[in-house]
Amino acid sequence: MSDEPELRRRYTTKQMGDACEMIVAAELTLAGIPALKVPDNWPGCDVIAQPVSKPPQRISVKSRTFNAAFVLYMNYDVFDWLAIVILANDQSNNRDVYLIPRSLTDEIARRDNSTAKNAEQRYWRVDEVERVFGRFRNNFTLDPAGAERPIVLQPRSPDRGRLVQWRVFWMTMVNPNSRRRS
Repeated sequence: MSDEPELRRRYTTKQMGDACEMIVAAELTLAGIPALKVPDNWPGCDVIAQPVSKPPQRISVKSRTFNAAFVLYMNYDVFDWLAIVILANDQSNNRDVYLIPRSLTDEIARRDNSTAKNAEQRYWRVDEVERVFGRFRNNFTLDPAGAERPIVLQPRSPDRGRLVQWRVFWMTMVNPNSRRRS
């Protein structure tokens, strides 16, 4: 037997999915778009968001760890936005959330031949998500064009030697007329 502690998740995949749905709903609400997680097995979506002066938006949430192979949905699924939540493989609770309009996902998704057994699947490899959808990371304003990326600083903490992250709000969200300060 090994002396190393086993690095296993402390939750099931169902718990991971539910938690990611709650994260998406909470982040949208905190960004000014009230949202809630719908009951399990709700047809077509996992979260409903209500932007000001717009119809309710249906959001399908897909959660994966970075070592998973693919993020996929079915072409007949009914939703307006796809939320992809990618969790770190370690116990750090780090995650990336992408909120992408359905029209764009349908346009650029991989798909198999129409005669294939899984022709209705739309998918991407997990390691492609940042390259393909990077501008939609933390898009909690549901901007169809995507949002600017936040400034992320990752200095080393001298007291503990561990990585500490600070996320700074987009300057355009804090003051749209200001420029990025150095």
